[in-house]
Amino acid sequence: MSKISEMTRESGSRGNFQRQSNSFTTPFGDGPGELPVEAGRYRLIAGAICPWAHRQVIVRELLGLTDAISLGWVDPVRTENGWRFALDPDGRDPVLGIEYLIEAYRAADPDYDKRGTIPAVVDVTTGAVVQNDYHRLTNYWETAWKPFHAADAPDLYPLELRDDIDAFNARLFDEVNNGVYKCGFAVSQQAYSDAYDTLFAALDRLEERLASRRFLFGDFITDSDVRLYVTLARFDAAYYGGFKANRQRLVDFEHLWAYARDLYQTPGFGSTTDFDGIKRGYFGSPGVTSVNGIVPKGPDTSGWDAPHGRERLSGTSEKFRR
Repeated sequence: MSKISEMTRESGSRGNFQRQSNSFTTPFGDGPGELPVEAGRYRLIAGAICPWAHRQVIVRELLGLTDAISLGWVDPVRTENGWRFALDPDGRDPVLGIEYLIEAYRAADPDYDKRGTIPAVVDVTTGAVVQNDYHRLTNYWETAWKPFHAADAPDLYPLELRDDIDAFNARLFDEVNNGVYKCGFAVSQQAYSDAYDTLFAALDRLEERLASRRFLFGDFITDSDVRLYVTLARFDAAYYGGFKANRQRLVDFEHLWAYARDLYQTPGFGSTTDFDGIKRGYFGSPGVTSVNGIVPKGPDTSGWDAPHGRERLSGTSEKFRR
């Protein structure tokens, strides 16, 4: 069952992409039945291709959780047996001792029959996946894990904005983050056309929103900016061509492109963005965008370091609320 691809079991009756649900959703916290917040107990598994995993890596860096939560990487090219720890010298995760991530999923549930997805949080004391709910995982890092934040960690999830951020994130996921996948994994022309129209209508609204504010909620970076960034970082490299989201490229949007560069040039964002790994993952993995494994040479990514000029939209040079 580890050979399942999105195309085989995640299509609706209209040929539309219906992403599988997350199976391990227990929150972190100190309440009954919650996952205990303990430094050194968990290992976050990520891959360069995956935007959901990239969110976690960025937030982990921004909040200073690198010593509290270890990080393992799978090869960005997904195999027929799922994600493999091929980047490690002996082809096994040095902490978990496993070759394929699916082994940690089956340690948690021997009958697990879905794709073994990233991000995954593994309890190193048992070797079993305990959390893969990418919808809420950054919020747990931002709240439940606060005792382990760096002294100068930013407030990415301000209490007074949480309802607004949650509502915004839900729509962002449906129309943009997952919207590109609805284009790429549609198996009918109508489903693809509907997803395409929804995606670009949402990007047009974001372009307008960012014309007058530096970040999505004003002068400071929030959790929402992290979530939008990971999609924008993959747009021209993968989604425009591989997923047929090709009305226009990111670089053709005046404000979205400058906004994306502003974030890329912020420590924790560009430093964790691997464009080669992104392209290898999307174009080199069986059943994702290509059947022949040819990885495109372009696009030119040198423009990500160009001046963005968005400081004029902010009342401060500081990008984070502390």
